[in-house]
Amino acid sequence: MGRRANRSRRWMTTSRSEGLSLALVATFVVSSLVAGPAAMNAQLFDREAAEPRIAPLESSESPLNILKTLANHPELAEAWSPFASYVVRGSTLPARDREILILRTGYLCGSEYEWGHHARIGREVGLSDDEIRAIAKGPNTSGWSSFDRALIRAVDELHRNSYITDRTWAYLDARYDDKQLMDVVFTVGEYTLVSMALQTFRVPMDEGLEGFPE
Repeated sequence: MGRRANRSRRWMTTSRSEGLSLALVATFVVSSLVAGPAAMNAQLFDREAAEPRIAPLESSESPLNILKTLANHPELAEAWSPFASYVVRGSTLPARDREILILRTGYLCGSEYEWGHHARIGREVGLSDDEIRAIAKGPNTSGWSSFDRALIRAVDELHRNSYITDRTWAYLDARYDDKQLMDVVFTVGEYTLVSMALQTFRVPMDEGLEGFPE
């Protein structure tokens, strides 16, 4: 009887501890969803005060901190660069569609570095300032065409579940061929990967980059 009582007390203590941990995680997740990626980042680290975990190599010829950081691992950089170049320069997607996907991915991943660079590129390929701000607000913002809305929703679904639903796929499939459909998934995947690296290594913002919209 005593042993059972002790086991019961241990289980109850463990359960309460695990319940508290789950509650704290749930609180963090909910507050992040409500406040958005910018507030989520502030809970993770202070970008202004945080030192890079892997310092950009100033000896690198590139002006970009992401490439200066990757210069610490030349073999990795050499292996990654062709795919990255394909996604941003050689894929089958229209440039405007590609930048919608990249901006939404960068926003959901909390990468202001990615957002800043691609807000600039997005304007160059035809996105307006209003559209760029609306990308941060999501697919239900007024003003999007049904196809643009499906592009943003595809990013949200991949980010959340690693899967594009049949409804969203049908919108994309009505316009895109198989190669373009594949490029949608690989574009989101590539910029999720890049955002993970930027955030985890704490790559400093390049001079003149804009942050997330207020």
